Amino acid sequence: MTSAIEHFQNRLRFETDVSDVHHDLEAGTPGLVVIDSRSTESWDQGHIPGAVHLPTRQIAARAAELVPPGSAVVTYCWGPGCNGATRAALEFAKLGYPVKEMIGGYEYWVREGFPTDGPAGRSSRPVDDLTAPVGAACGCA
Repeated sequence: MTSAIEHFQNRLRFETDVSDVHHDLEAGTPGLVVIDSRSTESWDQGHIPGAVHLPTRQIAARAAELVPPGSAVVTYCWGPGCNGATRAALEFAKLGYPVKEMIGGYEYWVREGFPTDGPAGRSSRPVDDLTAPVGAACGCA
C-alpha cells in the first residue's frame, strides 16, 4: 500500500494537467514559467500564450538567461504520445529548478479549448467533448 501512495503522490508532485496550468496562468501565479520544448517550426504553428520557447537541446545552455532562479517550471511538448516534455523536465531538474511536466501537452491544451498564439494571432478551438465536458467542470478534483 505504501508504494502505491508514494507513486501517486510523486505523480502529483511532478505532473500537472492543462486545466491546472491554464488556471495558474489566468491567476497570474507568481514565479510560474511555462516552457514549450518543441522545435521552432512547432512553436510557430501555435503555442500557449505566455509560454517561453526553449527547445530541449538548448535548455542546459540557455535556461539561466530565460528562466529566473527558483521559478516553478512547467514543461510541455506535443501531446501524450510524445516524451519531449519529460526530457525537458529532466533537463530543468538537473539544473536544480522545481519542475513539473504538463500531461496532455499542447494537444490537450488545444482540445480543451484554451487559447493559443499562432500565425493568425490568438485563437481557440471548440472544446473536444472527448477530453473535457462542454460547459461543466469534470469534477475530478
